[in-house]
Amino acid sequence: MKQLAVFVSGNGSNLQAIIDAIESGRLQGVRIAVVVCNHKSAYGLERAVKHGIPTIYHPWQPYAHAGLTREDYDRDLVAKLQAYPLDLIVLAGWMRIFSMAFLSQYRAVLNIHPALPGTFPGTHAIQDAWEAFGRGDIQHTGVMVHWAPDEAVDAGPVVRSAIVPIYPADTLEELTERVHGVEHDLYVRAIAEVLEVPLLDGAPREGSKDGVTA
Repeated sequence: MKQLAVFVSGNGSNLQAIIDAIESGRLQGVRIAVVVCNHKSAYGLERAVKHGIPTIYHPWQPYAHAGLTREDYDRDLVAKLQAYPLDLIVLAGWMRIFSMAFLSQYRAVLNIHPALPGTFPGTHAIQDAWEAFGRGDIQHTGVMVHWAPDEAVDAGPVVRSAIVPIYPADTLEELTERVHGVEHDLYVRAIAEVLEVPLLDGAPREGSKDGVTA
């Protein structure tokens, strides 16, 4: 049985998609050993508790107030994770950049980003794509799942990517919902691929056109 740690900072919809895939039997041979969160009010924590998954709450604020560094924060998080034998770390809306104090200890770290490789890094990728479409700069956007081997932002080797169409009448909210729908399917596929576990395939969500790109 492969063991995951899923890291969240907010709503945790990708966490829920992974939980649903495991509990439905679609994603086989995998269990979530622990959910890590850095915000106490994050709904992702509630999702974990609701499904009986152990949690680690590891806030940044006490470190900032004490004048400690990102490396201090990351080393303490590594220590907390030692209780869990992990095969893969899955970043599912984790809004902190890891230092090498963490990434040197955990080499198998996956991240998901709501843009195609090489486009729209950072936290406003969907809005940036929507605005670029409005200017006529792009015809579509997408989602990628990539490795996070270093401190670069949304720039690691790509495991899977998917095209997401943008329509002329789209609001930002409509595009956001479509992107998230593709994310939920793509992440489960990527996890199955890198862990080499069975995935009972279903039809991709609307707009998805995924494939291995690295």
